[in-house]
Amino acid sequence: MIEEIQKKAETQFRDLIKLLEDDLKGVKTGRAKPSLIEDLQVEAYQSKMALKELASISAPDPHSLIISPWDKTILESIAKGIAKAGINLNPIIDNELIRIQIPSLSEETRKDLVKLVNQKLESCRKMLRQIRNELKREIEGLKGEANISEDDLKIWLDELQKMIDETLDKIEDLGEVKEKELMTI
Repeated sequence: MIEEIQKKAETQFRDLIKLLEDDLKGVKTGRAKPSLIEDLQVEAYQSKMALKELASISAPDPHSLIISPWDKTILESIAKGIAKAGINLNPIIDNELIRIQIPSLSEETRKDLVKLVNQKLESCRKMLRQIRNELKREIEGLKGEANISEDDLKIWLDELQKMIDETLDKIEDLGEVKEKELMTI
């Protein structure tokens, strides 16, 4: 029974870290990276699709992105989708490519983005606390079952706390890396 709870905990913690990593990728740093736009949903073929499914995206230099659609007939749709995404990027159609210039960030914008990162980190910590409480209740629910002593419960709760501390350290590390990336000019 405890093995199932531990596997569930490991999976939930891993998923939480992955969610945070994906969330932080979307915070632009003033540098061109395909991850800024690759998951944008664009109207194509009468449905919404991720941009990375429709085109190759490259960053030839730190201030520009080039999008090369595999099907040149959806060039306009991709440009409109990026413009409407609300991420303050202005796509320019250049023959069979779309070019996007990434503006440099001002000091004020950088500080605002750091605040946004901190909000995302706090949200992640809150989810971690919810997961911890749920798992703790499951472990404490084993109290009184056959072959489970008070010492076993204490050991399992200590192991859970170690896993939580490790996950919290990973969350903090991701936040520090992103903040450093944002504040570097």
